[in-house]
Amino acid sequence: MIEKWGIPIPSITGKAPRTVYVYLPREAKRHPEARFPVLYMFDGHNVFFDTDATYGKSWGMGEYLDRENVGLIVVAIDCNHRPPHGRLSEYSPFTFTDERLGRVIGRGKKFMDFLTGTLKPLIDERYPTLPQRETTWIAGSSMGGLMSLYAVTAYSAVFSRAAALSPSVWLTGGRMADLIRKTPFPDGTVVYMDYGSREMGNHPGMLAAFADTGSALLEKGVLLTSRIVPNGDHCEACWEEQIPIFMRILFYERA
Repeated sequence: MIEKWGIPIPSITGKAPRTVYVYLPREAKRHPEARFPVLYMFDGHNVFFDTDATYGKSWGMGEYLDRENVGLIVVAIDCNHRPPHGRLSEYSPFTFTDERLGRVIGRGKKFMDFLTGTLKPLIDERYPTLPQRETTWIAGSSMGGLMSLYAVTAYSAVFSRAAALSPSVWLTGGRMADLIRKTPFPDGTVVYMDYGSREMGNHPGMLAAFADTGSALLEKGVLLTSRIVPNGDHCEACWEEQIPIFMRILFYERA
């Protein structure tokens, strides 16, 4: 079951409501006493429904979770669609200048303060969550992938695991890797990070930035799974194909 409701983010877009999608596993209805891990996701409009997706193709996350009977709550919130650079600004931890885009103000901290300080407490109040750090995870792609890395780093007291698909680390000029190297990570932090082989040449320095980010995570003792997706592209259809892989990593435990 997927619920949809609205909530404003006053610090970024004022009183305008933002759509929140909440997936509840079947087990939640069958066993009201049960509690579940929570995965927060960026670009909520692209996560569940093709009809809501920007390019008409979603990740199909709900179908996967239902098919595999995954005991997981997924909370996906819509991005900032306001021009000129609403999404880029909201999903960037750092202010940056691009020759095509000009100067983009990084509002990633404001977004994460809202997610951890307002949205998460609301989710924990309304739904049968396991609210502790060990069972609170985050995932996204492209700029959402960058924000997932930022979240598990700067908000490591909240998130223990992250999946960063095609993260836009090339945009940060090394600042994401620098932040990782300055951050003390709690033991057991898990990160999945990938990039498609067909998209690796899309931006100058992408390979170097991806490698440097991975190295920084390993240096800090993060349990990293890093891979190049064979023939992988920068699109929802490709990211959907990676769901079974990163889900196994998010859930993986070994006694």
